[in-house]
Amino acid sequence: MNTVTTAAELRVLAGGGMAGEWTLLKPKFEQASGHRLDIFFGTTPNLIKEATSGDPFDLAVVPFEVMRDAGARAKFTADPTIDIARVGLGVAVRAGAAKPDIGSADAFKAALIGARSIATVPASAAGAQVMKTFERLGLGDAIKGKLQAKAAPGEIIQAVAKGEAELGLFLLNVLTAPGLDLAGPFPADLQQEIVYTAAPALETKQADAAKALIAFLKSPEAVAIIRAKGMTPS
Repeated sequence: MNTVTTAAELRVLAGGGMAGEWTLLKPKFEQASGHRLDIFFGTTPNLIKEATSGDPFDLAVVPFEVMRDAGARAKFTADPTIDIARVGLGVAVRAGAAKPDIGSADAFKAALIGARSIATVPASAAGAQVMKTFERLGLGDAIKGKLQAKAAPGEIIQAVAKGEAELGLFLLNVLTAPGLDLAGPFPADLQQEIVYTAAPALETKQADAAKALIAFLKSPEAVAIIRAKGMTPS
């Protein structure tokens, strides 16, 4: 990517589940392009609210669920969105703690019943899938007393790493973090993937720079970072 003569500052709406990836992607793009990124991280409801708030932004890299909201989708160009990465759900414990057996749906259900506390982010796209999994297993009521509803993915990491929550259930890439041990992915018959997709804002004044960022996210360098952080490039 060649350094541009006119640098732009791009305001990016981004799913909080990719915050770790952006710590590496942002400086790589800024150094290569000369542009600067101002990234707003949020859960799906936060991102829909931000996209429809009237505040200007240039593009988004968000869970596809954001684009299912008609009001939010109207704030982006009509072209098809461009998938960047996908990732499934998993379970983590505090580093060094015993890992539960989650290899089958029955074992997973038993592990959830036996856990003293479970942390997730119910308001997020991934957390919504976690909550649906509880319902599929018939555990909706049983989970309520032990569920720790967090506001952001980083709060899951902190709660599990400090021993405040016995299990953390969220995106696999988020749970691959210092202080945590990954117990594994959800059983195959319960697994759900969250897809992160990109689109320029309809009213951006930096369309070329926004397209350059999306192109960078599909580049071999970015793909390698995304894969190394535990996601599957799309």
